[in-house]
Amino acid sequence: MQVQIPLTRDLVMIGGGHTHALVLRMWGMRPIPGVRLTLISPDPTAAYSGMLPGHVAGLYPRETLEIDLVQLARHAGARLILGRATGIDREARRILVPGRPDVAYDIASIDIGITSDMPSLPGFRDHAVPAKPLDAFADAWAVFAGRVARGRAVPAVAVIGGGVAGVELALAARHRLGPGAEVTVIERGAALALIGGGARRALLGHLGRAGIALLEHAPVVTVEADGVRLADGRRVPSAFTLGAAATRPQAWLGETGLRLTDGFVNVTRTLQSEADPMIFAAGDIAHMGYAPRPKAGVYAVRQAPVLLHNLGVALTGTGSLRHYRPQKDYLKLISTGGKGAVADKWRLPLDGAWLWRWKDRIDRKFMARFHELPRMTADPLPAILAAGVADEIGKGKPLCGGCGAKVGQADLKAALAALPRPARPDVLSGPGDDAAVLTHGKGHQVITTDHVRAFTEDPYLLAKITAIHAMGDVWSMGARPQAALAQVILPRMSPRLQTETLREIMAAAAEAFGAEGADVVGGHTSLGAELTVGFTVTGLAAHAPVAQTGAKPGDWLILTKPLGTGVLLAAEMAGAAPGASVAGALASMCRPQGHAARLIAPHAHAMTDITGFGLAGHLLAMLDASGVAARISLSHVPLLPGAEALAAAGHGSTLLPANRGAMTRMFLTESPRADLLFDPQTAGGLLAAVPAAVALDLAHRLRAIGESPAIIGEVLAGAPFLTVED
Repeated sequence: MQVQIPLTRDLVMIGGGHTHALVLRMWGMRPIPGVRLTLISPDPTAAYSGMLPGHVAGLYPRETLEIDLVQLARHAGARLILGRATGIDREARRILVPGRPDVAYDIASIDIGITSDMPSLPGFRDHAVPAKPLDAFADAWAVFAGRVARGRAVPAVAVIGGGVAGVELALAARHRLGPGAEVTVIERGAALALIGGGARRALLGHLGRAGIALLEHAPVVTVEADGVRLADGRRVPSAFTLGAAATRPQAWLGETGLRLTDGFVNVTRTLQSEADPMIFAAGDIAHMGYAPRPKAGVYAVRQAPVLLHNLGVALTGTGSLRHYRPQKDYLKLISTGGKGAVADKWRLPLDGAWLWRWKDRIDRKFMARFHELPRMTADPLPAILAAGVADEIGKGKPLCGGCGAKVGQADLKAALAALPRPARPDVLSGPGDDAAVLTHGKGHQVITTDHVRAFTEDPYLLAKITAIHAMGDVWSMGARPQAALAQVILPRMSPRLQTETLREIMAAAAEAFGAEGADVVGGHTSLGAELTVGFTVTGLAAHAPVAQTGAKPGDWLILTKPLGTGVLLAAEMAGAAPGASVAGALASMCRPQGHAARLIAPHAHAMTDITGFGLAGHLLAMLDASGVAARISLSHVPLLPGAEALAAAGHGSTLLPANRGAMTRMFLTESPRADLLFDPQTAGGLLAAVPAAVALDLAHRLRAIGESPAIIGEVLAGAPFLTVED
């Protein structure tokens, strides 16, 4: 019998820098059993600095230089927390991440990169864009370049900083914007002072031939909305001001008690903090006092194998720590705007297109490590299996989490068919409704239960989404959540990890239910094979709850959230969903529907929430209950970004075939977009049938409170049937 290995140690990696990215890739190929790995990053992607100038020049699309941290975390078996770390409580061993409970660690590693922000320079924060962090810069540059292309912005760029990075980005900007662009490089001292004389002369020649003005010994005193003012009184016009003059670490490191040099974490030869051996640091944020080096990606890349090994030693208590020995010099390949480059090493100048081709091959080879993550093979099946096992496994997909793990609608109806209708007079609804309805004094109480198989390694996020999902049935009946009981199954783990995991789950529950005025009053926990979180929820309604039975011909159908969580979660499990799309789906699932429900309920003839059986399944259930038909416009059904493309690529939830098979009373044209009508939704939106006279006003009021409603169709007279028009 295979033993389930308990989790006993927490490794938390702060930041998705190049070193951490490589460690995650290697970890996925050989993880350490018993370690819970966490990556904290404010963004779902990280930009590769080596290809940024090529992207600015228009030679590379954005996706070429992006490391998808969502896919990388899935490959490594890590939980990804999309948030920005702002502190470390070393005594309690917890990482501070605003907006969620602190994250516990046994071993932590920092690779958060640096910024070229210049907060002390007047006007910089308001009117300039730092070159680092790279993702924010790339976003801002894309907007500006697009405006220039449409004739809505003047192609005037000022680059503050005349080092290699500033000159490289200036040449790239000039190439992208064309010969009419006015690009100026401003340097407070001598430009390109840290490279060899031959390479410097070559780059100065490229600046001259490109018509880029170089102002040396010209300190900047202020940045304005349309220009940069210098200490000598000169003013440089600029529609896009770029800061590349200084690099600094994030300020919160100064509050950790770690030993720092100019704000950077002092590390030993083993990449451990000089002040705390339980904390490692790598990449640009690490200061190697034993062998000081400039901030460069080559050191971050070569630190990765040493960091991986030493983290393993610290986590297991076995083996010997290795030393990182940085090389004294390295080859610098500096792009010159177009497909050309200058090389600098050992003071030897080289210049030409062949160098760019060499640089391009190096960069693409590096990024291929992340764009083509190795597929890990599953453990082989036993030689002897029960009949039917091979058929079930042969369906080709692992079981989905969230609502994709539900039993199909047809099978569920068959199981519930034998249940008797409620016999007690105070129980007003029976099997099949969104929630049970009980009389409660002069009002009504509703009660429902739901649980979710984990689709994320983050227990806080899972609990928050599950709580919102469980309240959906209460909201859809026009009731207000009252109390909740939690049901939690934890995978096998040490008592300390149990405590930390439950702390995060209950914090999320208290936050989600508390926002609705409901109390978490208890629950039940147990250990099992995998993380599962559920809630039983009661709610109160002063008036009769909104049921599925009242839809009337002429009503318009309002949907409050876009579809697509099922296909996005399924594709994420397969490592195929873009990180930004997954982040969008998670944000949608985290959006509660209480305010929307309270706006809609007083007007709704019928309402339900869209969950496991998809829009088509839940709409047909409403039509059956109301004895009416409906017509919807497929083009008006909102979708999450990336969902339709993933459906077209063949991705889908394991529940999708059962949802489609249960839909026999409908007409539609087959398409990937139509497939999403059957997509199981976790924490999906509300679907309401409202009088046509109030539908547009309701949609406007919903948008005013931050919802994204869509009027997708109308209710028709006739036998229950759904027509889908393109």
